[in-house]
Amino acid sequence: MAPMTDEATFLTAAALRNLQEELDQLKTEGREEIEERIAEARSHGDLRENADYDAAKNDQGLMEARIRKLEHIINTAEVREVEDTGKVEVGSVVTVIDSDGDEMEYFVAPQENKVAGLFLASPASPLGSALLGASVGDEVTYEAPAGQMTVTVNAVRPYEG
Repeated sequence: MAPMTDEATFLTAAALRNLQEELDQLKTEGREEIEERIAEARSHGDLRENADYDAAKNDQGLMEARIRKLEHIINTAEVREVEDTGKVEVGSVVTVIDSDGDEMEYFVAPQENKVAGLFLASPASPLGSALLGASVGDEVTYEAPAGQMTVTVNAVRPYEG
């Protein structure tokens, strides 16, 4: 897990709601389910060789880490509307055309904002960081696993959702 910083994470209002719902579920039903699994495993006897107990305790640790991460994201979130500046910024939906003439639409935002039907280009990714600040008609080049890629920005609009 990456170290946590105090840097704000851009979230859409919908993404914030989804993360809050996940956090609430983990802190209630999630914790109850883990406690039941641990109690059931304890009832099987010797804890030194109890794989069910070890698995439940491991899952509990992972769940508590997820709870801490969600709390951090929610507490440091920057929830805002994106302005239509004509330039790509975090929170923009960008249509690009690649060198083969294929058109793709990307939502430039951190991974917590994943939306069905839109590819996500994290600002930390090569494509996302290359797109930031670009305007319609600009060509941007970035390093992809398959090598250097160039796309042309065809449209930019604020995400509405």
